[in-house]
Amino acid sequence: MEFKYHRILIVGCGGAGKSTLARQLGQKLNLPVVHLDKIWWLPNWQNRSKEEFDILLDNELSESHWIIDGNYRRTFEQRLKYADFCIFLDYPISLCMESVCQRVNEYKGKSRPDMTEGCIERFDPEFEEWILNFESTVKPEMMNILKDANIPYKIFATRQETELWMNSLS
Repeated sequence: MEFKYHRILIVGCGGAGKSTLARQLGQKLNLPVVHLDKIWWLPNWQNRSKEEFDILLDNELSESHWIIDGNYRRTFEQRLKYADFCIFLDYPISLCMESVCQRVNEYKGKSRPDMTEGCIERFDPEFEEWILNFESTVKPEMMNILKDANIPYKIFATRQETELWMNSLS
């Protein structure tokens, strides 16, 4: 299947694999990848100001081709205005928790590729709580916003579904 979209958002629970999918899809479609975590976080898990983040995000959104991964609810509606396609990774919370634990082990003592250098991989209680509450607090609102955005989107419930879809792209 020929894929005609050039501004793609990837959202979903922490640990779902948004950044991994963004990298794979970016390679397959020859699109630049933007990780929102790299824009938001400064070294040592210090965050940018909202104003500085918004300026950097606006710069990325103004480009003609991109894949942007990350939730950041505050800017979701703005990103959807620029996007021409959205992917929602709607995987089970248990899988997301397992993936985060694997990621923490894999990147123990270092920063992962989709994160700002100097943000040593960690799994803090706040992030764990966010993941555990994703189904009831984050997902419903994001789904409503997505459905009202009037752009094409796909929701994947399993990694197998995502992989089959990826393999169908040319």
